[in-house]
Amino acid sequence: MSEKIRIKYFSDAIDRLEYIDNKSDWIDLRAAEEIEFKKGDWKLIPLGVAMQLPEGYEAHIVPRSSTFKNFGIIQTNHMGVIDGSYCGDNDQWYFPALAVRDTVIHVNDRICQFRIMQNQPRIDFEECKHLSDTDRGGFGSTGIS
Repeated sequence: MSEKIRIKYFSDAIDRLEYIDNKSDWIDLRAAEEIEFKKGDWKLIPLGVAMQLPEGYEAHIVPRSSTFKNFGIIQTNHMGVIDGSYCGDNDQWYFPALAVRDTVIHVNDRICQFRIMQNQPRIDFEECKHLSDTDRGGFGSTGIS
């Protein structure tokens, strides 16, 4: 089963998005403008798209595994979340980047990727004095070190 996403492109200079079966659930996003960074610069890189996500979904945006190596930038919010209400004609997606070295991002460079996820269901918290009989030591997955 597939979901339909309405997409608006802000640039004809970037490749159109495509979902590649049996490769990954993540879809690459590209820079829509050439952006020059000096070490320490922070800039928003336009991704050249706006989308109307399916009802009940949000998009998660993260760097590609090669983004830091190839371009020397990091995503300043570490993971971007686009909720379903960000779907207007002018709601272009951006990648907030901090440069750790001088670099240039060229039009159509693949700098990040996204996937859609269902929204979290409603959660009611129930306070208690004890959770269970299982106790792993209180430090991550390895217990007490």
